[in-house]
Amino acid sequence: EIVIQAGAIFAVMWEYRAKIATVVGGLASDRNAQRFAINLFIAFLPAAVLGLLFAKKIKATLFAPVPVALAFIIGGIVILWVEKRHRMVTRSRVESVDDMTAIDALKIGIAQAFALIPGTSRSGATIMGGMLFGLSRKAATEFSFFLAIPTLLAATVYSLYKDRALLSAADVPLFSVGTIAAFISAFFCVRWLLRYISTHTFSAFAWYRIVFGFVVIASAYSGWVVWAD
Repeated sequence: EIVIQAGAIFAVMWEYRAKIATVVGGLASDRNAQRFAINLFIAFLPAAVLGLLFAKKIKATLFAPVPVALAFIIGGIVILWVEKRHRMVTRSRVESVDDMTAIDALKIGIAQAFALIPGTSRSGATIMGGMLFGLSRKAATEFSFFLAIPTLLAATVYSLYKDRALLSAADVPLFSVGTIAAFISAFFCVRWLLRYISTHTFSAFAWYRIVFGFVVIASAYSGWVVWAD
């Protein structure tokens, strides 16, 4: 999990390296860069705070086949609803991540907190939250990727600290190879998704979630798959 998160962080940072350089370079004097950084921090806070307080309890309570399957199904239905609602809007209120307000960021941050529920996609929650609250599909997707940087970075640092007793110098080569593989796969996924959303909706992902959720429920009750406790 740590390796996958690290690879994903590097992939997103590489894809948006120009924007990141502009923001970091302009923090001292550029109002747009300052506002963007503040928005990221605001959006990061809800999931970070709730995660520290309740993540273990949520996982212990809800990490089971049926709750996870229901999260998949409900998430798919929400995506279909947001897409239907989005089609009725002729022009989005926020066309660029640079036009977002602090309230927009807070709303997306609250949406990201739902990803603490097992079976809920972090990117799906933030993208759908952004579209629901007035962002264009492109702006919502881009902000979701930017928000992944502090979110996954914090999760990676926390995981490294929590499991530090299990780490050793002998693991470095294995972790390095895993991180590189995760970076390559995440990089192509990000590139593909950005191209995909320019001509498609997320409805296909919604139906995948719904079908997969019912498959999980069926397998749990039929005994096709033995799920670990």
